[in-house]
Amino acid sequence: MGTVFLLATETSHHQAGFGINTNILETNLINLVIVIGLLVYFGRGFLGKILSERRETIEQAIKEAEQRQKDAQAALSVQQQQLTQAQTEADRIRAQAEETAKSAKATILAQAEQDVARMKAEAGRELETERQKVIAQLRAIVASQALEKVETQLKSGLSEDAQHKLIDRAIGLIGG
Repeated sequence: MGTVFLLATETSHHQAGFGINTNILETNLINLVIVIGLLVYFGRGFLGKILSERRETIEQAIKEAEQRQKDAQAALSVQQQQLTQAQTEADRIRAQAEETAKSAKATILAQAEQDVARMKAEAGRELETERQKVIAQLRAIVASQALEKVETQLKSGLSEDAQHKLIDRAIGLIGG
């Protein structure tokens, strides 16, 4: 803006009114054209190279991001498949455990029934054994009492000949 004001003031000194300085050397127009031309000529390759590198960097970053996304999708798919397999395995193990528990329960119940039956049988045998002992004791007591009674009766009323026959008969019964 200062250059335009300077041009306007210089023309007002020489002439009346506003005018344009047509002297190319005084206005530095040639220098500006040379500088702009050099910037365009040398800057185009440099700026183009920088923009090209930047574009390649961005494209590479996009490709890497897309590849990471694909890898993440693949990993997610693998993990989901493994999760499904793990859930299937867990269901199988649970079902197997339930079957094992049912089998163990049935085995334990059957064993308990066998133990109860065995205990009842043993109790019955023990009861029968005790009953046999009691009967044997009662027989022994009755036999002893009967023998005492017989002895008493024999001593009081049997003759010697009858006593011998009775003893022989008892010996015969005991012997077989």
